[in-house]
Amino acid sequence: MTRTRARAVRIGVPVLAVTTQGVVLVAGGLLITHPPTGWWDPGERGLVAWLADHRTAALTRASDWFSALAFTPAIVTVTAFAALALLVGRRWRGAALLSGAVALQAALFVTAAHLVDRARPDVVRLDGALPTSSFPSGHVGAATALYGGLGLLLLRPGRGWRRVVCALLWALPVLVAASRLYRGMHHPTDVVAGALNGAAALWVVSRTLPARQRHRTGPGVPVRGSVALVYNPVGVDDALLERLCAVVTAHGHHPPRLLPGSAEDSGRAAAERAVAGGARLVAACGGDGTVTACADALAGTDAALAVVPCGTGNLLARNLGLPADPAEALAAALGGRVRRIDLMRAEGDGLPARAAATMAGMGLDAAVMASTHRGLKRRLGWPAYLLGAVRHLGDRQFALTVRVDGGRPVRRRVRMAVVGNVGTLQGGVRLLPGAVPDDGLLDLVLVQPRGLRGWGAVLGGLVTGTHRPGPAAPLEHFRGHRIELTADRARPRECDGDPVGDGRVLALSVRPDALLVRLPGTGRDTSPEGAGTARTEEERETA
Repeated sequence: MTRTRARAVRIGVPVLAVTTQGVVLVAGGLLITHPPTGWWDPGERGLVAWLADHRTAALTRASDWFSALAFTPAIVTVTAFAALALLVGRRWRGAALLSGAVALQAALFVTAAHLVDRARPDVVRLDGALPTSSFPSGHVGAATALYGGLGLLLLRPGRGWRRVVCALLWALPVLVAASRLYRGMHHPTDVVAGALNGAAALWVVSRTLPARQRHRTGPGVPVRGSVALVYNPVGVDDALLERLCAVVTAHGHHPPRLLPGSAEDSGRAAAERAVAGGARLVAACGGDGTVTACADALAGTDAALAVVPCGTGNLLARNLGLPADPAEALAAALGGRVRRIDLMRAEGDGLPARAAATMAGMGLDAAVMASTHRGLKRRLGWPAYLLGAVRHLGDRQFALTVRVDGGRPVRRRVRMAVVGNVGTLQGGVRLLPGAVPDDGLLDLVLVQPRGLRGWGAVLGGLVTGTHRPGPAAPLEHFRGHRIELTADRARPRECDGDPVGDGRVLALSVRPDALLVRLPGTGRDTSPEGAGTARTEEERETA
């Protein structure tokens, strides 16, 4: 599509939509006021008369209050204050949506009221003789555009109170419509037409406005600026995004570009667009899958990665010594220093080459990852994996052949084998005590307990971080640049916590100094949760 044609479409579609809305509204009014012979049912007049005959003092006071919410002074005042508040919060699109929808429905209301000129119901009208005609109801149209629009702006996932307020706001146009009928100011078709006019105005304005930046960035749309947030839209809601944006601006940066990752690539394409558009820092906001996808996209570039833990495992964030809270982690990264760390390349039978940033494994750990339900992980977090582990503790050992850096094969019977670029699991469990993410090496542990006593030794070693060496040890370690695992038959496999399908072969190669990351502080974190943190430049030079 050429630029001229695209501009014509952007202008022509809204104009066509507004014209269609106006024509349908006026045509509907003329059809109601000048119906074909025998077509119109006079029953709607009876409803208004029945309501007039059954008025009470309490209902009259209530109807007066709800009608006042939709009178012109109230609509103008609420719209102005809401738009101003949204603009102060840098939500210009929300401000434009409310003011535009209210203005559009008002313009179409005035036009239709003038052309249709329908008389008001022949009952005692509690609001007297208003200057406009009965069709359509301006009160209902304005209430639908304003309060319905406010409800849409509040309707976001993950916030129960927002849904309650949204439901109350959406109920207001219905109550306004009922009050207008009760007060004898409109026929039923008038309030229906008013509601449709307000709803259509909301739809037209929302489709006309440019999409929010978090949704508009796609293939072919450039991303410019120094900071970009690539996030998992399933686990990151708007409230968290606003907190993260506030952290970025508080550290002296311009507001970041917001790029939702797709389910197909976990955010890799979004990160690539961010770098191509000039982003110097990409914050990966999600679980280990999102972090790895962004890391793979940034590998070999001068753009740095900030890890923002928003998932279940968050292994890389833990091993870099970052706080568990997403906003605090981003603040620590922005206030810290840049380091280079290694990445891994994983491949195998039926497994196309892919990146891995933390750990990859075969056997028990992969089976647990595959069998733990995603909904359970969202509710419980990483402890959900413990439930899966209990189910698989009875899995039998399997024969495994290990080859490190092309050396002689080593054959063992194991429950699982894990290759790591980092060494610490959740809760400070040190599966690979010697692993650090910037030493140019990969670490392998073979978990091979013999009976209950063997499992006890495994647990003791994981808690204390002291593993007994030797081929008969419950935890046996290897280290190298390339590690190949070959099982006797197809076994479960995982990379960075994601199941990658069963297979006999899993080969991991190190990609030294592939990625720039931002770490908190200026030195190495020696706390248990920070075990395996990347080294400072001085440590690297003396290593």
